[in-house]
Amino acid sequence: MATAPARPSRAATAHRGETLADLLRRLGNVPARRVRLHPAPGTATEKDVVRNNESKLKTAICELVDATLVEKAMGWVESQIAAKIVHYLLEFVGPRHLGVVLGADGMIRLVPGLIRVPDVSFLVRGKLSRSRHGQQPVPSVAPDLAVEVGSKSNTKAEFDRKLSEYFAAGTRLAWVVDPKTESVRVHTSPQDRIVLGVADFLDGGDVLPGLRISVRALFEEEA
Repeated sequence: MATAPARPSRAATAHRGETLADLLRRLGNVPARRVRLHPAPGTATEKDVVRNNESKLKTAICELVDATLVEKAMGWVESQIAAKIVHYLLEFVGPRHLGVVLGADGMIRLVPGLIRVPDVSFLVRGKLSRSRHGQQPVPSVAPDLAVEVGSKSNTKAEFDRKLSEYFAAGTRLAWVVDPKTESVRVHTSPQDRIVLGVADFLDGGDVLPGLRISVRALFEEEA
């Protein structure tokens, strides 16, 4: 008896007929140079993103969005800012045993098929542990604090989409850092935000009560 042909995956059929412009718009108007063609957009899997991000030969960290590998955008200035935030968080979190701080290699599965890599993330104690997640390269967990550092190729639509995804998954606080304007947008939801300048201080809100970081210090050049 003949076997019925296998149905294409939802990722392969959901956007059939769309153009490259449609795909880029759906991803948040990201530049085409950040979208990987191998594997073909709409066919990438979690194994593909893990293989890329764990490879010693990788040229860029990727996220998995709509079955497409999208390169993260980060230069040395952005990397330096993210490193400072990691440092300040570790100084506060470590002695108090509050949880785990991840850097720009920390992959997180927000929902099946959607893997984001925040530039910095914090997860409360017990949420991300070996006893719960073993040696999984991509745990299914939402960061309590997600930090994204903007670069020239990031777009407003891209960050809007990321914020919606983070908070829908359970994130409680997000910081969007803008090196160009030397400011930080503090979100407690995708819509609720305040903008801090160099004269202000970041605080941890309900996620990290007592945390206080000078915004100016994030942008100061090292001597």
